Amino acid sequence: MKNVCVLFLFYLVSYNCVLCYEVPPAKLEALYPKGLRVSIPDDGYSIFAFHGKLNEEMEGLEAGYWSRDITKAKNGRWTFRDRNAQLKIGDTVYFWTYIIKNGLGYRQDNGEWTVTEYVDEAGNPVNPTDGSPVLSTQAPNPVPSPSPKPSQPDYQDSKAAPSAPAAAIAAPPQPKLQYPCEISVSKVNVPGFVCKGQLLFEDNFNSGIEKGKIWTPEIKFPGEPDFPFNVYLNDRNLHVRDGRLSIKPITLESKYGDDFVRQTLDVTPRCTGTIGTSECFQEASGAQILPPIITSKITTKNKFAFKYGRVEISAKMPLGDWIYPEIQLEPRDSIYGVRNYASGLLRIATAKGNVEFAKKLYAGPIMCDSEPYRSNYLKEKAGSDLWSKEFHNYSVEWRPDGFSLFVDGEKYGEVTPPPEGFYKTASENNVVASSQWLKGTVMAPFDEMFYISLGLNVGGVHEFPDSPSKPWTNRATKAMLNFWNARDQWFSTWYDDSSALEFYISLGLNVGGVHEFPDSPSKPWTNRATKAMLNFWNARDQWFSTWYDDSSALEVDYVRVYAL
Repeated sequence: MKNVCVLFLFYLVSYNCVLCYEVPPAKLEALYPKGLRVSIPDDGYSIFAFHGKLNEEMEGLEAGYWSRDITKAKNGRWTFRDRNAQLKIGDTVYFWTYIIKNGLGYRQDNGEWTVTEYVDEAGNPVNPTDGSPVLSTQAPNPVPSPSPKPSQPDYQDSKAAPSAPAAAIAAPPQPKLQYPCEISVSKVNVPGFVCKGQLLFEDNFNSGIEKGKIWTPEIKFPGEPDFPFNVYLNDRNLHVRDGRLSIKPITLESKYGDDFVRQTLDVTPRCTGTIGTSECFQEASGAQILPPIITSKITTKNKFAFKYGRVEISAKMPLGDWIYPEIQLEPRDSIYGVRNYASGLLRIATAKGNVEFAKKLYAGPIMCDSEPYRSNYLKEKAGSDLWSKEFHNYSVEWRPDGFSLFVDGEKYGEVTPPPEGFYKTASENNVVASSQWLKGTVMAPFDEMFYISLGLNVGGVHEFPDSPSKPWTNRATKAMLNFWNARDQWFSTWYDDSSALEFYISLGLNVGGVHEFPDSPSKPWTNRATKAMLNFWNARDQWFSTWYDDSSALEVDYVRVYAL
């Protein structure tokens, strides 16, 4: 197994530290007739955590089926126990452990253990059929203990602990756990404590998405509740270059060929949606065409989630008709429901791409798919220029009592739930999910773990109100088809037309030709072909968009999350 040391929770950002401590290997035991016991010897730790799954590999640092923090040692060992685990010979437990020693956190990753025998409470091997002792010519290897105390079962899970006899002497009080800092109200999806003001997450996009293994690119058809006119793919429109993430829209036909919107697209082999649903497979039929635009979306869903904190994102908004960015927090577990934003959506910043909308910035919590409650708590700020002109720092402070919204350090919005919680205003607006929020705090549904999401959407049936200049109506069955049929109206707005014209003219006769570029598989014409120029022009969807500084792209410089 791999030992990893971390400074508090900084392993979310960096995998280096000055001094590393080797976490002792965990001892796993299958108890007869049922139960799992996991332990490590005490070495002055203040916490021990175990995360594991049965017969299924862990997805990085996920919580797992077993997820428990142990706060004190017994008999010289830190012990996790599941008394109801039904383990069979040959079963495999995949796991990772975490300890805190002297204020520093350390992990042991990629643990794997296979059940080969059963033991009794004392750790002695027993017969798997009847639990009788297994005779051995070797003396058992006792677990070391700091003092020669009589062996006794460990009852870390207090639910099954036996009552102490009346004459038993009370154990001395445990010393209060000391932390090297002031503890934050922020929580993260890994064990340990969080200090106030601590940097929990940072990505400056100095390497590719795949190298960091923090982000997961979505590959699916986004559907309800907004039904945008795009499919998320991990394609050439998503890239990291010069310390910046760029996501831009391209047409489906530029990748798959003319009139592909009337074909079938199956992304099942790499789909991140629900297999067997329209999130992974779609087939055009009549007026129901495939989403005509390819965009991208990346999330930290599988690696990093948190509750309460300050998020800062440096980004340049996209410009182009009917485009809008997704710079937001999404619920990890959807505790309050999965439909129509029942578990909430927190927009950190959004500016629509149409020029008439592009000076208006808005952000805040969304708890319903439709108006008027959809935008009930969104806050707006009018800019002096288009938000797509340059990079800005967009931030949100998410607290147990509300949200504060900032741009370039200037506060422009505050959202505070009513004393009864968001439930009150939601129920008044007939939001179906509102009754579920009574199970939480006044911040429900924003009192659970959320992850970061960055993406780009086009069109849809909620984001843009109907107007005479909009080529589709939101309730129309042919909304996506009408949008696509009007592409001559909006496609040119996705590029800087003036610079394109000047650039194109300056190229003059130095475009293509029959000598300058050797023939290759990627070249759309061959130098000796009589149709060289025609073949070049017919392939314009491959090269035309590369001639522009694509203002329709969402660009992100960095993402940071701080504890409160």
